[in-house]
Amino acid sequence: MKIHELLKYGRDVLSAAGVPDAEADAWQLLSDAVGLDRAGLFLYGTEPAAPEAEERYREMIAARAVRIPLQHITGKAYFMGLEFHSDARTLVPRPDTETLVEAVLAEKPSGGSLLDLCTGSGCIAVSLAKLGQFSAVTASDISEDALIAARENAALNDCKDIRCVKSDLFDAFDGETFDVITVNPPYIRDAVIGTLMPEVRDHDPYIALSGGEDGLVFYRRLAAESGAHLNPGGRIFMEIGHDQAEAVESLFVAAGFAEIRMMKDLGGNPRVICCRK
Repeated sequence: MKIHELLKYGRDVLSAAGVPDAEADAWQLLSDAVGLDRAGLFLYGTEPAAPEAEERYREMIAARAVRIPLQHITGKAYFMGLEFHSDARTLVPRPDTETLVEAVLAEKPSGGSLLDLCTGSGCIAVSLAKLGQFSAVTASDISEDALIAARENAALNDCKDIRCVKSDLFDAFDGETFDVITVNPPYIRDAVIGTLMPEVRDHDPYIALSGGEDGLVFYRRLAAESGAHLNPGGRIFMEIGHDQAEAVESLFVAAGFAEIRMMKDLGGNPRVICCRK
């Protein structure tokens, strides 16, 4: 098959399967399979694809048609302009979470210490280690598989000094304090998980999604426990669900935090809560 014919084939298969952004995904998978960027695909579109590239592309399209996440098929995701390994061990890094990283960078921390809880792929910790000016960065997760993935992504981005610690939130940090804490905790209400897109519902780790009956289980613990692990004036930055801002703010007000602020993502949805000890 010629390259442009493969593109049409992939787009048609994904469209018929109801895949969102079918054309964009067909383009990206074809680029990955034949080793050409979009300009190259236009330039050589009338050329026949190598048999092994065509076979690989058809396999990738078949996987995407059954709603395996694009990033799991290609094995990579992009976040804050950096590349990350991506597979079923962790949540796929998502653009909405960049709002949290940008909020931290806007504070212009310099020389301080950072703890990233529920680190998953390590995208927050690695991005802040690369783009911020922290003296020390610690990434933590309860999942050993996630920590392995975070270590891989730290090495991929030349951030080998990141300390990775297995912990259920603060359990492994008795007596330790930090200048900044970041966290993208599980916050989906359990009853809602079954209604999510198949890419999330069937392929993201359940442990990284489930926030309990009301989605606030981890925020209650963070409000109760994070103050003891922040240096004076230290801040915590949390990703939240689009409808959780008021509830999360109330928890931290009750816990005695100050300067509580909410930041919206590019879609205009509440996405990050920041507050000071």
